[in-house]
Formats: sequence, structure tokens, C-alpha cells
Amino acid sequence: MQLEEIKQLDKKYISQSYGRSDVLLEEGKGCCVSGGGKSYLDMSSGIGVNCLGFCGEKWADAVSAQAHKLQHTSNLFYTQPCVLLAQKLCERTGMNKAFFGNSGAEANEGAIKAARKYSFDKYNRTDRYNIISLQNSFHGRTIATLSATGQDVFHKNFFPFVEGFKFVEAGDFEALKNAADDTVCAVIMELIQGEGGVIAQNQQYVDSVVKLCAEKDILLIIDEVQTGVGRTGKFLCCEHYGITPDIVTLAKGVGGGLPIGVVLLGDKVQNTFTPGDHASTFGGNPVVCAGANVVMDTLTDGFLSGVKAKSDKLRAGLMKLPHVTGVSGLGLMVGVEFDDKIAAKQVLAAAADKGLICLTAKTKLRLLPPLVITDEEIDKALSILKSVLEVM
Repeated sequence: MQLEEIKQLDKKYISQSYGRSDVLLEEGKGCCVSGGGKSYLDMSSGIGVNCLGFCGEKWADAVSAQAHKLQHTSNLFYTQPCVLLAQKLCERTGMNKAFFGNSGAEANEGAIKAARKYSFDKYNRTDRYNIISLQNSFHGRTIATLSATGQDVFHKNFFPFVEGFKFVEAGDFEALKNAADDTVCAVIMELIQGEGGVIAQNQQYVDSVVKLCAEKDILLIIDEVQTGVGRTGKFLCCEHYGITPDIVTLAKGVGGGLPIGVVLLGDKVQNTFTPGDHASTFGGNPVVCAGANVVMDTLTDGFLSGVKAKSDKLRAGLMKLPHVTGVSGLGLMVGVEFDDKIAAKQVLAAAADKGLICLTAKTKLRLLPPLVITDEEIDKALSILKSVLEVM
């Protein structure tokens, strides 16, 4: 089928909730993908999902083998891929237990439920349920996770929201301290606000929040849906900050291309969920977990050292490009800021025309390349961006 025919079918049969680029994708390998007679270098990873690129041989073989063996059982039974993945995640992160779902939003829903149940179980109070979130945050598109999201642009048309969330400015510790009264059970934050513009939190601010939470028995939830699984050059972004939260949420890169969400539970909350408290029909799916186990086995310390080296190369090259005024984020989670003459959406469209797939975040161009990107592919991406920016 040709692009125009597919676009017409999309318009007729699919809810028009996405602003798709005028690009057809059919097959990919590594960091390259093609469709409609054109080839592209992908610097988006499907919004941070394809951490090992397209169709890696070990990953695809593991998924295929599991699909031929056992594709689904529900969580009423034991399966080996699920248990092995939980073990690898807990041993890698220092957390104690894992709950599996299907997306970042579902992971954050699980974190919210765990925090509120912990508070109720320990304090036997029905009013200690508030969760502090940060302005400019993004935690998902379900009603509860939208309620926890600190961006008005995502809120319009969906009122009323779930009660129990307080918002403070990111980086303003005094505001957070003042909001942390005896009705608060948790703080949720992204260490790098991805959808908010690839903005990293200040170390001193994070340290102050960690200390306050410990003093008040307020749980700290770190949303690592976009920052986790090697994206920043460490397995968790938490490692850059030297912190161990009570709850960590993961999704995107864990499955390497298949849907998964994970709630990692630390010491305080490891036994909070008991039978019947929370569930997900597809959570821990054996096919998805088979692929995720390959991801975990691939992301060794040596591999992550390579991610840092690639990040340094990419960031240094970006700063030499015309109109670029700054580069934000950590590792291969990159925000590119331009001078006032340049709109990120224009760069996005022009780059796609030249065979480079990127993303945006607020006013910035956002790059989330596969972690397996090569030096040669980084050079190619920089060359395309230079050719685009030179004529703007």
C-alpha cells in the first residue's frame, strides 16, 4: 500500500488523536528504518522505546521463541520470563519488588496506589492521601496520571480530575516544604522533565527533597519512564543523583519495543500490595518479558560506558551547529535549544525530509536515539541537522 492510501484509511478508521508526520515506516534494523521508498536515521527510538534499535537479532529471536512457546497466561499462574525480569530489575536497582503493567501511565497509577495504601495501612487515616507533584511535569494521560501532571496544556477538556494532588514549582524547595503538611503521603517527580523540555533537576534541590521525605515519612516516587533503562548513561537516572527512592516507575525502554510498565518498590512499600489490591491482565506477559530480559542482559556497565561516550560526542557536535544556543538533559536524552529565529517544529519537518527522524519537547528539538547508535550515525545525524540549520 502507498502512503496516500494508508493516510486515507487512517483518517477513516483511526481516532484522529495524533498529529502524525507525513512519513510511512515499514521495516527497520538498528538505527535505520524505511518505508514508502525512503530511508531514515532514527533519533527518536519510538519516543525512547527502541533502546536497542529496530529488530535486534537477539531480542527478536527471544520474542519469537517465546511467542511459539507460550504467549499469555494471566497472573494467576507462574511464568519464568516474568520472574527472571523482576529479579534482574531488583538486583540492578537495589529495589525489592516489581509490579508489572503495560505502560508508563499504568506504572505511575500503580505508584500512586502503592503510596496511598502504604499511608493508610500505617497511619489508618483517610485524609493522608495528597501527593505533591511539580509544575511542568508529565506522568501520563489516564485521568489519575493527568491529575498528577503539572501542565495545563494536557488538562483542557478533561475536567473533573482526581483529587489529591498539590503542585509546586520545580526547584523551589521552600514551596515544596510548605506544601508537605500532614495530609501528604508522597512526592512524585521526574529527575529530568522530558515532555517539559528536557530539563534536569538541581542536585541540591533533589537532596533537600530526599531529606524532607525521610524526616516526614513521605514516600519519594521517581518517574523514570523516559529517563530509565540506560537512557542517561546509567541504568537509572537516580544513580546520577546518588539517591534510592521508595518507588521507581519504568516503561518505554524496558521492553525494547513491546509494551511494558514497571513499579519498583523499595523497603518501605515492598509488601504494601496484597492479593486483590492491584492487578493487570497483561502485566508480566511472557513474550514482552522475554524481550525485556534481552534488554537487561545487554545493558552491562561496559555498554553504558559506551552510551556516555556517544552522548559526549553528540552533545559536542550539536553545540557547533548554527543557531544552537544550548543542549540540555543527560546521556542520550537530549534537548536542543535554538535562537529566536528557529522553531523546533520547523527543524523537525526539514530533518525528516532529509531522512532524519527527531522529536520536539516544548521549544526544543528532542533527541532520544537508540542506545546502540554508532559514531558514524551520530556524524550523519549532525551533518543532516547542519544542512537544515544552515539555510534557516
